[in-house]
Amino acid sequence: MKKIHLLLLKSFIRPFVVTFVIVMFVLLMLFLWKYIDDLIGKGFEWYVILELMMYACANNVQMALPLSVLLSSIMTYGSLGENYELVAIKSAGISLTRAMYPMFIVVTILSVSAFLFSDYMLPKANQKYYSLLWSVREQKSANFLPEKVFSNSFPGYTIRIGKKDPDGQTLHNLVIYEKSPNSLNTSRLDAKKGLMYRTPNNQYLILVLEDGVRYEEMAGDGPHGALNPRQTFTRYRFKKTTQRLDLTGFAFKPTDESLFKAYQMMDLKLLRHEMDSIQHRIDSTQLDNFKSIVINYVKYFTVPHKSVSIKKPVAAKANVLAGQPRNVQSSIISNGLTEARNLTDAIKNRNATLKETSDNLHGAEVEYQKKFTLSAACLALFLIGAPLGAIIRKGGLGLPVVVSVVFFLIYYIISTIGEKYVKAGDASPIMGMWIAIFILTPIGLFLSYKAANDSALFDIDAYTRFFIRIFKWKKVIS
Repeated sequence: MKKIHLLLLKSFIRPFVVTFVIVMFVLLMLFLWKYIDDLIGKGFEWYVILELMMYACANNVQMALPLSVLLSSIMTYGSLGENYELVAIKSAGISLTRAMYPMFIVVTILSVSAFLFSDYMLPKANQKYYSLLWSVREQKSANFLPEKVFSNSFPGYTIRIGKKDPDGQTLHNLVIYEKSPNSLNTSRLDAKKGLMYRTPNNQYLILVLEDGVRYEEMAGDGPHGALNPRQTFTRYRFKKTTQRLDLTGFAFKPTDESLFKAYQMMDLKLLRHEMDSIQHRIDSTQLDNFKSIVINYVKYFTVPHKSVSIKKPVAAKANVLAGQPRNVQSSIISNGLTEARNLTDAIKNRNATLKETSDNLHGAEVEYQKKFTLSAACLALFLIGAPLGAIIRKGGLGLPVVVSVVFFLIYYIISTIGEKYVKAGDASPIMGMWIAIFILTPIGLFLSYKAANDSALFDIDAYTRFFIRIFKWKKVIS
């Protein structure tokens, strides 16, 4: 490997790693901002949140990787142009195309790695991500004893806490109702102060209560005790007592991953199998044509080809209801309307089923094409970023960031619109999912041509001189 190639590789890898980490961090912050209400106040262990963030990062790679390639390529060649290193390279007889060669090899390796990642690792990461996110969102809140609220979080108990100290463990003015099996509040406990903590294994919540009184009603011992469950009333005071509440219902239980099946969780082999199955169902539905539905609602009679009793054919009447009694006419019209409504409902149900199946097919086709568009997007955005950096000749995080964000937004908006059209069935999967690549690749080739010829594409002075010449030419003509 030549020293010039090693210099270019070092100049590219460092900003690529930095920009990739920055973009992943920003996307991760957006994820936390979106699900902050589902994560705070539920008593998760640190490793559960860390695992969820790791799977969210894997899900964000398909957006962070193309943006990082675009931004780092603009920064690399912009910095080389700003420091006149590209001028030195060209003066040594090395063209810009040749100088982009090692970078193109690196980006190609990244594209192949992105394809392998999206086909092998991303489906498993998505399955774990969505199953864990579902478990987190369904987890009960750890603040099961809020202030000044009657809480029914613990089965068989209704608890109200008047006030909590800032430490979250010291309680004041507690009221605890304990329900009997017959759903009657037969026991009440009042305490002026209490201390709340969990057992080391998080199996029980311990309430150490002080300076209180307990009221309890129960059936008597006599023959009428069974008829009157509140025959005996007991009251006793205590200086200190302990109440143990079961925390089994608040334990975090991950959902079974096999219950989550979506197209984002399938590789190419499973997607092809799923598309073939859906297409087979669509073909089977289409074979059940309109005639098979209508035939059940059509009433007809078989007439022999040659009649013995009728010698001459009789012309059909224009009004089939003519000559029929009024009640018979009403019955015929009512039956006809009922048959028409039933036929309409049958056709609507069939069309709804066919549309749902078609939407599933379009969704599978979108995910199938996404496996390839991620790799192609890295190459297309590199073809834009490298020559664009050589043209603007600005490094750092100033102008390159603005230009890269603009081009990435163009790519993202076009891709989103194309994906929407594919899912709606208004565009083919290849055209809809690859339209952004088809648009950006010629732009990248055009910029590469301009950069190779030292074009002043973004030189404001060049445009100023051009318009001055036009104005002078107009004055000469006038």
